[in-house]
Amino acid sequence: MVNYDLQQIKAIVFDVDGVLSAETITLAADGEPLRTVNIKDGYAIQLAVKMGLRVVILTGGRTEAVRLRYERLGVEDIYMGCAVKIRTYDAFLQKYGLRDAEVMYMGDDVPDLEILRRVGCPVCPQDACADVKDACCYVSPYKGGQGCGRDVIEQTLRAQDKWLSSEKAFGW
Repeated sequence: MVNYDLQQIKAIVFDVDGVLSAETITLAADGEPLRTVNIKDGYAIQLAVKMGLRVVILTGGRTEAVRLRYERLGVEDIYMGCAVKIRTYDAFLQKYGLRDAEVMYMGDDVPDLEILRRVGCPVCPQDACADVKDACCYVSPYKGGQGCGRDVIEQTLRAQDKWLSSEKAFGW
């Protein structure tokens, strides 16, 4: 269980590679990375959006397929090509008037550390690097791309009495 008061979470920010997709990717002939995604993560993301949580994608990658995937799930805040993620994170907080304590961030590698050290609820997949695991209050038993997103979203929605709490839960 996440060791944090999840009732105060208003936003969940996700890295993509190594978190919502596996840490290894196939490269297309043109060099474009091809990712796999977890269907249960997708279900949880769209439900979280419907239930009023702000879900955010913050990634260093720049792949149109990633943008399309998360837009179709209802995610409005998709930040791609973020070389220094903390700058984008700070702008996001300011845009919505949020405090660090109201944010959960799930990352898996060194570029995520600055944010993980700031947010109220830093979490990571089971296969995150050691430095990231040390910075987190929760390490999911699921690897990146294998349901770690669903894990933390479901825990958050349950803590807020929003998991399976309305007919919104039973559709896409």
